[in-house]
Amino acid sequence: MTGEALVSVAGVSRYYGDRCAVSDLEFNLDRGQVLGLLGPNGAGKTTTMQMLAGVLPPSQGRVCIVGHDIHLRPQQAKLHIGYLPDQPPLYTDLTVDEYLLFCARLHRLSGNAARDAVSQSKGRCGLEAVGRRLIANLSRGFQQRTGIAQAILHAPSVIILDEPTTGLDPGQNLELRKLIRSLGREHAVILSTHILSEVEACCDRVQIIHEGRLVLDEAVHKFRQSSGPYRFAIALMQPPALEALCAIRGITAVESGSDQRFHIECEDATHAPARLVEAAAASGWGLYELAPVRDSLEAAYLRLTRDDAAAAVSEGGA
Repeated sequence: MTGEALVSVAGVSRYYGDRCAVSDLEFNLDRGQVLGLLGPNGAGKTTTMQMLAGVLPPSQGRVCIVGHDIHLRPQQAKLHIGYLPDQPPLYTDLTVDEYLLFCARLHRLSGNAARDAVSQSKGRCGLEAVGRRLIANLSRGFQQRTGIAQAILHAPSVIILDEPTTGLDPGQNLELRKLIRSLGREHAVILSTHILSEVEACCDRVQIIHEGRLVLDEAVHKFRQSSGPYRFAIALMQPPALEALCAIRGITAVESGSDQRFHIECEDATHAPARLVEAAAASGWGLYELAPVRDSLEAAYLRLTRDDAAAAVSEGGA
């Protein structure tokens, strides 16, 4: 990662009439980063992706791509963008080769440069065997891969993929994840998805949008460190009534498990567990296990998006 900021979003909001779809979005994305954008249906993900791609203007705020304000200098900014919307922009009466060559010409590539770009993007997306077939006759998975190929054929600095794995089988999903990781070495990649495992597999940064607001933005490997509540698993040889555990200052919830085990929810990760240890020693509860319960991305997602999250996770298959 070079630290070069390729995407800069400052105070971006989008209104539809009186309804605010995205509110005060602000972040930077550097070269070498793959950002996973999560959120339930209607959270503002697609609106955000469209504003980043220059398809939809923000009501307020600025989006800069490689230093170019996408509103003031749209042509210069869009030269650096590869975009796959949630519905791939395919001309189904063309063959794959014809379509990709047409897209190359739209990006001002011609001659050998256009043919080389088409060949390279087909190779990266596994389309070598279907170049002469009509897009209309391809499976949904191959159509999706064709859409990805058009997004990357001009080697853009910023690649925006909205639900790119729609219609792909598990094997194709694995290949796409490898492709996204490889693209992330030299580009800035933004990936919108409902499938939480995709973010864990191929992203190094995650954002969660809920009701148009950014509620989480951090490295994937650090998301467990987001602010409380903090959860611990304990085991007691002589466990007291649940009320005694709940009465310890800083403990907000207690759930009884099996084999004299309990799950404890605390306001902090230090003082409340220390008070629990002191109470166990003083009361002879026989504490022999105390371990933090690591949050999964799914648990963090459900907690941050509340009531809308269960349906989104179920739809995404996570």
